[in-house]
Amino acid sequence: MSHHPQLARLGLFDARVPRYTSYPTAPQFAPLARPNQVIEWIEAIPAGSDISVYLHVPFCRRLCWFCACRTQGTSSDVPVIAYVRTLQAEIALLKAHLPRGVRLSRLHWGGGTPTLLPPVAIRELAATVLDAVPMAPGAEFSVEIDPNEIDAARLEALVAAGMTRASIGVQDFDPEIQRIIGREQSYDLTRRVADMIRGHGIASLNADILFGLPHQTRARMADSVQKLLSLTPDRVALYGYAHVPWMSRRQQMIPSDDLPSPQDRLALFETATALFTADGYDAIGIDHFALPGDSMARAARAGTLRRNFQGYTDDTAPVLIGLGASSISRYPQGFAQNVSGTADYTKSIRAGKLAVHRGHVFVGDDRMRARMIEALLCDFHIARAEILRDFPIAPADLDRLLASAAGEFGEFIRLDASGLTILLPGRPLARIVARAFDTYDQSKAKHSAAV
Repeated sequence: MSHHPQLARLGLFDARVPRYTSYPTAPQFAPLARPNQVIEWIEAIPAGSDISVYLHVPFCRRLCWFCACRTQGTSSDVPVIAYVRTLQAEIALLKAHLPRGVRLSRLHWGGGTPTLLPPVAIRELAATVLDAVPMAPGAEFSVEIDPNEIDAARLEALVAAGMTRASIGVQDFDPEIQRIIGREQSYDLTRRVADMIRGHGIASLNADILFGLPHQTRARMADSVQKLLSLTPDRVALYGYAHVPWMSRRQQMIPSDDLPSPQDRLALFETATALFTADGYDAIGIDHFALPGDSMARAARAGTLRRNFQGYTDDTAPVLIGLGASSISRYPQGFAQNVSGTADYTKSIRAGKLAVHRGHVFVGDDRMRARMIEALLCDFHIARAEILRDFPIAPADLDRLLASAAGEFGEFIRLDASGLTILLPGRPLARIVARAFDTYDQSKAKHSAAV
């Protein structure tokens, strides 16, 4: 039985809601009150603890039209090398304030296209990071790899630097759809790169694929998913294409009239989900899949899955430090985001100052609501006992809050002594349910479609 009519009545096909990779979300960030606030947060990290680091490389050889990331095109290595030098200077600033013995539990290089870095730059940048924050035992070093922008020399440099997980962007394998979104990448090339990655001893492989692209049909979606499955990735992110041409001007190259309807988007998602689960993948949160032996699948089963600016993670470190232009950091005290433009970022770092542009200091019940939203998107369940244990809220007040949210969604929600649960047919509503716990004004922010 299809639940689409009931989901439609609850706004699934009309709503635009945050992806909730943070709470509050980035549109709520504002200039921080004190210039040294983030330095104080860094210095307050407990000595000997583990942290995560995200490093942003905002350059691409070509700009894909579907992408809404903070990137810029370059045909020359000159600005790339200059940016690496600035990153190294930022890392030196970080090192000067980090307490003794802090180690890395996760290191992720994203972009943009980190693999456009020349091999010598890869080696130097990795050495600078690991000199400032050495890897903890069992730590993971992941890198986003564009199959169009990788070769043996660069891959060997990444492996020598300690890369343990690679993530390749696929988007869609259909040649017509690739031309429309400005990302031509054949299946044969992608397979060769996947084989090359594994041939260099990297056992963990992630892949990203999109639904909701122009001219996608269920048959085309199924064909792309089956091709992807033949590569046997350990994890897959099945992202909904967010058409936000007011924010990403390059998306104006994609014809809006050719995009699937919200109802068709849900059908595409369901088609892909059925194929991944039939092939033995565990469904993770709202849009990920992982083989049962993968650490993310294990985290989901154990209830330790988390969500941050890179999406789902099995990393439970309380601190995530973002390096590079536009990167966002998360501390126990709040969020901090670097300035987006590379020129302004470089100017700040070269002046010996952190490039923090804006952020948010947690106030009131921010932390509690952040955990409730994260729990919904990771586990589809808010555990009443956990919230009462970890946050200063009276049982009666919590019960009223949960009941208020549950009342909006009827048969798709179960409310009992254990807490609030989104039932299986209602999982497409997860981001809309999460919004019920968001007390910030979302009216001025232009978010992506709920499905």
